[in-house]
Amino acid sequence: MLYELISWLNKIYSPPGFGAFDYITTRTAFAAAFALLISLFAGKKIIRWLQKMQLKENIREDLGLKSHLSKADTPTMGGVIIILATLVPALLWMRMNSIYTWVIIYVVIVLGIVGFLDDYIKTVRKDKAGLHGWNKVIGQVMVGTVLGVILYFWPAFQDYNTITTVPFLKEVHIDYAFFGEEWGWVIYIPVVIFIITAVSNAANLTDGLDGLLSGTSAIAGVILGIFAYVSGRVDFSEFLNIMYLPGSGELTIFAASLVGACLGFLWYNSYPASVFMGDTGSLAIGGALGALAVMIHKELLLPIICGIFFVETLSVIIQTTWFKYTKKKYGTGRRVFLMTPIHHHFEKQGWPESKIVVRFWIIAILLGILSLLTLKLR
Repeated sequence: MLYELISWLNKIYSPPGFGAFDYITTRTAFAAAFALLISLFAGKKIIRWLQKMQLKENIREDLGLKSHLSKADTPTMGGVIIILATLVPALLWMRMNSIYTWVIIYVVIVLGIVGFLDDYIKTVRKDKAGLHGWNKVIGQVMVGTVLGVILYFWPAFQDYNTITTVPFLKEVHIDYAFFGEEWGWVIYIPVVIFIITAVSNAANLTDGLDGLLSGTSAIAGVILGIFAYVSGRVDFSEFLNIMYLPGSGELTIFAASLVGACLGFLWYNSYPASVFMGDTGSLAIGGALGALAVMIHKELLLPIICGIFFVETLSVIIQTTWFKYTKKKYGTGRRVFLMTPIHHHFEKQGWPESKIVVRFWIIAILLGILSLLTLKLR
């Protein structure tokens, strides 16, 4: 909206310097700065309000992690800070006539509402189970369905809607329209639903230590923002031999807003945390990262870009599967890890929480660099 005003003023009066805002890089920098400042300054007030309303984290005593019991008085639902700090700069600096703008904002808002309802039930109604699992899935499926339908049927996407690139392989693509273009939606839309559901749930599982999700999400946001930028430029996409996606550069601005919001939130969420994001933040962040990857056709890179999320989820699947199998076969369930998600396994081994988080950040950075190398390592 602010960009539209500046653009109008530039056309009418041509003030010096206003032309710079036509460049995505300029708007990206302003979006990141705005998001960081909003999360820092508005975040402090929101945390005080959460404390006043007694919206505190419910810590399960049966987890066996004594260090977490001290977090019981920490306010939760801080994801409101991230959503606010992401959406305001995005709306200010993205083009309002871009379909990318409204689709990504829709994903964040709806999944944020789903997460908010879960946190509300846990904190206000004091029901530790929160929102019923199937209700969460329904919300995620709805978001994925709408996203898939738009990306498949919107006229601007018709030339490449079902095509995605394969990492590390030059000029190799996968077309989800296995049964012909007229039936491409049969495969494509379920794939989008799966990605949104999987990544948002994976982010939720990762949010178990102070600063873990906010830090790794900021790293993933940087990588996806770079991919969006080069994919939206004819010259860069041609030089890198990747798919050119007209208009996708606007997603760089959203990614910058998300990164700035996560970094500002990390100021309060780093160990020892003054606030937790709750499902309000984790579902919205996961859904946003998944949607970004789908819209720039880099969803096959998600296990690398969001590698920490992937490993956290995989550890839960392995643990649950092995426990059920051994219980059925031997009568007693056995475990592969001391506790899952895997960050709790390292806590059980005696690793300090801050050390686990920083090491996971380092791994996330290395995975991000590997993701960027796929642009040339083919």
